[in-house]
Amino acid sequence: MGFGSYDESEQQDQDNDIDEDSAVNVHENDHQGEISFDSDASQDELLDKLTEIKENSDDE
Repeated sequence: MGFGSYDESEQQDQDNDIDEDSAVNVHENDHQGEISFDSDASQDELLDKLTEIKENSDDE
């Protein structure tokens, strides 16, 4: 066999059945509703903090 070749019998012997019980369910933890939080910080304080975070990430 040359480089990159394979034995076709190995390919035919593979089990191609999909076990749906072991598959990942991406909707298992879906949630409906809203998220909210209260903060004592003003909008300007929050924007200043965001600007600071962005500037620090640009420095790295």
